[in-house]
Amino acid sequence: MRILFVTHRYPPHTGGVETHVQEIATRLADRGHDVTVFSADAGSGVPSEHTDDGVRVRRFRSVSPGGAFYVAPQMTLAVRRANVDVVHAHNYHAFPLFFAALGVTDERFVVTTHYHGESASGFRDVLLSIYQPFGRWAVRQANEVIAVSEWEQERLKEDFRVDATVIPNGVDVERFADAKPEERECPYLLCVGRLEEYKGVQHVIRALPDLPDYDLVVAGSGPYREELERVARNEGVASRVNLLGYVDHDRLPRLYSGADVYITLSEFESYGMTVAEALAAETPCVVRGTGALTDWTEENSVVSLTDIDPVIIANAITTVEKRQVHAELSRWNDVVHDTTTIYREQEL
Repeated sequence: MRILFVTHRYPPHTGGVETHVQEIATRLADRGHDVTVFSADAGSGVPSEHTDDGVRVRRFRSVSPGGAFYVAPQMTLAVRRANVDVVHAHNYHAFPLFFAALGVTDERFVVTTHYHGESASGFRDVLLSIYQPFGRWAVRQANEVIAVSEWEQERLKEDFRVDATVIPNGVDVERFADAKPEERECPYLLCVGRLEEYKGVQHVIRALPDLPDYDLVVAGSGPYREELERVARNEGVASRVNLLGYVDHDRLPRLYSGADVYITLSEFESYGMTVAEALAAETPCVVRGTGALTDWTEENSVVSLTDIDPVIIANAITTVEKRQVHAELSRWNDVVHDTTTIYREQEL
């Protein structure tokens, strides 16, 4: 089968959607499918065309106001000229999905929306509201829509009147379960993700004065780093906050495994892939009770917060820190099997 993925960014750029597309694309290529990725992230540091793990990657230049949306209209013609059986577009919150919908002719069109309905700033919210009619039209052109969580499925039904099939994100369970814990001088809490205000790391920092036995380790880079450093100084905990920046593929599982508690206080997520990774490493979690993160509260080793008061955060951490983790997690091979089934159903 000839499969074209269309997305806003692809590794080495990091993020949940980026990981999702790469994991599926490389596994499909391993199974003998002809796989191409069109990505709107051309620029310095990445080749415009190359092959990675059997996947052909072609990157397009784009305009990304506020670091979002990745407007690359030339992708429409490229999709139209692609000789493929399936076009699988990802991420409602960026324009490549819309351009894929414009470019599709008689190919089977599948969309995974990764939809959460919000954005990281007021400026992006304005852009998102302008984009909404275009994005809604594009999603409705799909032969099949995939949601990565039950929460997302309900949002798509409410906002777009679309019936989506749920295929959860996968996780490489063995990679995290078999990791040797990172050894550090002090027990630590862990946050993983891009440093943006909406991710909520600042709230964890403000809880550290009530958690004197813990350091905080943060894996990820982004524009909010300086503000996090300022918050740490103001709270008098700068020496206990370790902002690692980008963490390589091999080290990340060790960080999860060595942490006493993983924390994500993000304002919105369509799934919560880092929670799955933490649970795979058998690390209990504290999450914010918003978006698809609420789906994780069915796990005994996950505590949800509706209030980000520092004392409440600290109490949640001490509540969950000793709980044993026995989570049932979807694996990437399961995701590939279910996604391929949807591709083939469209042949009927």
